[in-house]
Amino acid sequence: MFKELDPLLHSQLRLAIISLLISVEEAEFSFIKEKTNASAGNISVQLDKLQQAHYIKIEKSFKGKYPLTTCSITQKGIKAFKDYTQTLQQYIQPTKNK
Repeated sequence: MFKELDPLLHSQLRLAIISLLISVEEAEFSFIKEKTNASAGNISVQLDKLQQAHYIKIEKSFKGKYPLTTCSITQKGIKAFKDYTQTLQQYIQPTKNK
C-alpha cells in the first residue's frame, strides 16, 4: 500500500524551496529566486504557504536601506521533507519496500 505524499511538498516550487533550505542554514529571498528561476510573486506565495505550515521560518530585516527576507527550514520542515522523500522512494522502488 502506498502512503499519500504530502500535498504541500508535492508542488514543484515548494519542493525546490525546501530542498534548497535543507542544504543550507538559511537563504535570502534573492538566492531562492535565482536558484528556482521563479517569479518573486510566485515565490512569495509559496513561502507563505510553507511558513503557515511551520515548515520554514521567515525573518524580515534591512540590509542597509534595502529590505531583506531570510528563510530557514524548521524541525517540522526537515521531518516533512524526510517523510516525503521516504514515501516517494516507495513509489520509485515498490518491491524493495515490502
